[in-house]
Amino acid sequence: MRKIKLPAKTPAARKTPKRRKSGAAAKSAPRRQKSIPAPVLAGARPPPGKGRRGEQGHLAYLLRQAQAATRLTLERQLAELGVTPPQFAVLTMLRAYPGLSGADLARVALLTPQTVHGRVLQWTLTCRGATLLDKSRRPVRALERRLIAGLGAKAQATVRRWLSKIAADLAQDG
Repeated sequence: MRKIKLPAKTPAARKTPKRRKSGAAAKSAPRRQKSIPAPVLAGARPPPGKGRRGEQGHLAYLLRQAQAATRLTLERQLAELGVTPPQFAVLTMLRAYPGLSGADLARVALLTPQTVHGRVLQWTLTCRGATLLDKSRRPVRALERRLIAGLGAKAQATVRRWLSKIAADLAQDG
């Protein structure tokens, strides 16, 4: 979680300092305890792949952790081309399925309809879009090679089948 810097309070919204109690009232008032730092994780967290962030972790968490790391890496690599991951998804799906409506494009690209636009139009890939997609695919392929490093063809097929099955099975619930 990252910290968000909030704007300074306006003079009218600032709290006024509390007045100190005097005499006997000050002595009988309980003192505030200093905050105790959080144990073990106060400034350090276990790296991915270790402890509960590794093989002993909850499967859903491990999927989320892997997705987040993959997305961040993809965002950084595509940013060099001025492309966002949703834009890459749209370009990829348009090449694979030309003529989709905006709503269908949003569904297959796993985006909200608002991201793609709300009107019913058929979308196709332009020459400029195809060129941008080709340039964008280079870093994506490089990332995918990193993701499958150390896996044989059979293991890759098993992982792909398993991830696809998860998505298909859970989509039936919604």
